[in-house]
Amino acid sequence: MIIRQYKAADLQPVLDSWEVSTRMAHQFMTDDFIAQERKNVADIYLPNTDTWVAVIDDEVKGFIALMGNEVGAIFLQPECHGKGIGKALMDKAQSLHGDLEVEVFKENVIGRKFYARYGFKFMEEKLHQPTGQQVLRLRYSLAA
Repeated sequence: MIIRQYKAADLQPVLDSWEVSTRMAHQFMTDDFIAQERKNVADIYLPNTDTWVAVIDDEVKGFIALMGNEVGAIFLQPECHGKGIGKALMDKAQSLHGDLEVEVFKENVIGRKFYARYGFKFMEEKLHQPTGQQVLRLRYSLAA
């Protein structure tokens, strides 16, 4: 596995990883919301984040998008879950920024388990207005 910086040619596999994982972990999201967010990922989020991809056998299988020390997104193809790929992406983020923060939907059991295993701790809970769902803000600290 190689972790390297995102490039424009990675757009389609990154969007595919994002969508399949989003649908799996966020069953409360509507098709319309996901379609709009997919467009936002391509047009707004990716151009404004420091994004790294995980490449296996010359195929992009997942990514992490960072805004400073904030993990804006981390998504993998489902067949890559539990194989250390998400940890490797998070390790890259941690090596770049040290302490990290992330928001995860309370209903996203897959994401919550991943962050807990990595060592993220609860900070606060709040309402995500566009979906009406609760979001948890978590922090990973080297000092913890």
